[in-house]
Amino acid sequence: MQRTPAAGRLLVASALLTDPNFSRTVVLLLDHDSNGSVGVVLNRPSDLSVAHALPEWSRWAGEPGLVFHGGPVGLDSALALGALSAVPAETGQPSGWRRVSGAVGLIDLGRAPDLLDSAVCEVRVFAGHAGWGPGQLNSELAAGAWLVLDALPGDVFSAKPECLWRTVLRRLPGEAAFLSTRPEDPNLN
Repeated sequence: MQRTPAAGRLLVASALLTDPNFSRTVVLLLDHDSNGSVGVVLNRPSDLSVAHALPEWSRWAGEPGLVFHGGPVGLDSALALGALSAVPAETGQPSGWRRVSGAVGLIDLGRAPDLLDSAVCEVRVFAGHAGWGPGQLNSELAAGAWLVLDALPGDVFSAKPECLWRTVLRRLPGEAAFLSTRPEDPNLN
């Protein structure tokens, strides 16, 4: 069953999506409304370590401990997702953290990390993000470029991001799961 896009859901690139920025990607939607959509690519780690880029946050960086390519927009800025040790009540969210889904939320990197120290158990840092204007993502969905799925707790902070696209597709029934076996270049098959 195809889900509708919403914050906290995944966009999984289909075989029809050949844009090199998004081919074989898994994107976590951070916001989706009538003004457009924003997300981050979860499976494109860079070679830059969090310890080098943002040493004050490196203590919380989960495996592989790298900054991720979040998408082609805003490459000169960083954003971070943080997992809390427990899902907070709507009124009990820590300052400097904004819920995306469950215990996962956006972290204000401008704040001192020690202000979130006791609440945050893992952080993933992204350089850039993915963005769609009003109606743009819905058009891409109608064209079959993306599949929308609910995120599982381990998706956002996967220690094996290079396997995430295949792993997520394998959760789907039928043809979508079969897509996970497709080689990167079918001409070499």
